[in-house]
Amino acid sequence: MSLRYALIALLTGRPMTGYDISKSFSRSVAHVWHAPDSQIYPALNRMERDGLLTSVEVPWGKKATKKEYHVTDAGLAEFREWMESPQVPQWQRDPAYLKAAYFDFADPEAVREQLRQQQAYWEEHLAMLEDTRATLADRTHPTLAARIAKLGEREAELTVRYKIYAYDGLIARARTELAWIQDGFALLDELHGT
Repeated sequence: MSLRYALIALLTGRPMTGYDISKSFSRSVAHVWHAPDSQIYPALNRMERDGLLTSVEVPWGKKATKKEYHVTDAGLAEFREWMESPQVPQWQRDPAYLKAAYFDFADPEAVREQLRQQQAYWEEHLAMLEDTRATLADRTHPTLAARIAKLGEREAELTVRYKIYAYDGLIARARTELAWIQDGFALLDELHGT
């Protein structure tokens, strides 16, 4: 159900076509809620059918058109209701931790390689999060810039600060993952030598 709210959140900045939503999604909302195009387009259609979005045909190329989506008042009301309702904690389902609990079944070199792959992923992810945070702080992030352009200074400041807060949490999580991976390398060295 959260994909619906991620899409509404993105569209609060400005109306967009499905293609623009997909591109913007991958640069912003996808950092907190991953969804491939195969989920985004059907969700947009359902949301339009449910009255949360409307669309208008806009020119595309010389003769074609495509849909540009707009959030309706009902969509904003449902989004606000979701935002104001308590978040129910979710059980964690992370294969990296499941595997770590059973590394005794694996060859130490296979474990080391898995840790290297996890480390590479989290280092790249951390760099992307830090870069995104910087564009939020200087207000050059395209999705943020579109949204705050229609807000007063106080509302814009709130928007920027809350986005930075979210990214600070994501950055802290990535750093924690990297520290945990380093602990895994240290444990391997302790148990099996270098």
